[in-house]
Amino acid sequence: MGESLRQQQWRRFKTNARGFWSLWIFLVLFVLALLAEVIANDKPILVYHQGQFYFPVFKMYTEVELGGQFETEADYRDPYLINLIRDSGGWMVWPPVRFSYRTVNYDLPTAAPSPPTGENWLGTDDQGRDVVARLIYGFRISVLFGLALTAISVTVGTIAGALQGYFGGWTDLLFQRVIEIWSGLPTLFLLIILASFVEPNFWWLLGIMALFSWIGIVGVVRAEVLKTRKQDYVKAARALGVREPVILFRHILPNSIVAALTFLPFMLNGAITTLTSLDFLGFGLPPGSASLGELLAQGKNNLQAPWLGMTAFMVLAVMLSLLIFIGEAVRDALNPKK
Repeated sequence: MGESLRQQQWRRFKTNARGFWSLWIFLVLFVLALLAEVIANDKPILVYHQGQFYFPVFKMYTEVELGGQFETEADYRDPYLINLIRDSGGWMVWPPVRFSYRTVNYDLPTAAPSPPTGENWLGTDDQGRDVVARLIYGFRISVLFGLALTAISVTVGTIAGALQGYFGGWTDLLFQRVIEIWSGLPTLFLLIILASFVEPNFWWLLGIMALFSWIGIVGVVRAEVLKTRKQDYVKAARALGVREPVILFRHILPNSIVAALTFLPFMLNGAITTLTSLDFLGFGLPPGSASLGELLAQGKNNLQAPWLGMTAFMVLAVMLSLLIFIGEAVRDALNPKK
């Protein structure tokens, strides 16, 4: 039995070794970033104390619950609490990196930003926060933002392009004029203006960017639907009385979405770059958030600490290169000429 179309596409994707291994490397990095709390945290993963197990990474415990004196959240780096647990025969299992993205190291050998040491593998930023921890958390939020923005853009852009291409006429003409006007709005200026009286956050930025990012994929889907709607199977379905929405979304769109799928890695790349640029300019995530763009800005402002800018640049370069390689492999695998 011959291969199905999907099997042929997957086989072609695997033959592109650079794209195939880039996909696996990116997935491994993303999964590790999703587990950031158990890789880089200022709280232990597991605490054994007085015959009981505690999981500080997943639940907040007060110092009183661990035999201390204060009702506030336990500080597991406090020598008093460490000795209290140790003297009772207990122990703690720490993450590989004992800092969260917002943890300030007050025991630096030099003034912040401090160079790499055995405790801070890539040094600290100008506020004494561990660079490795901020990279892990920043990588995660960048990819999640990119995935969310790409999903919204593809969904809205695909529906708009499908409606344009299928109905044509005045529907197509009206949509085209609206898109021309909408795409002419200065997105960056709007963000700067809104940031002056609204504190940006993850969802606020995602909503603003989603208003404009869907435009790029409309033309691709529209062209494919315009070509597909003239096929014989579409005419046969219409002659049999199949409803228009069923023809569009069940028969035409699945055969026209292939071209749009090739743009997904590149759209993800652009979304990550946009968030990084906004953070670099100071119009992105709130101050203190884990951000690759904010780390780049610190590198620019602290030229005497080259590990800041170089580290952020290398992480961005590797991440974006992996996405480009994946996109090229997907494009070749879905190419109908092959």
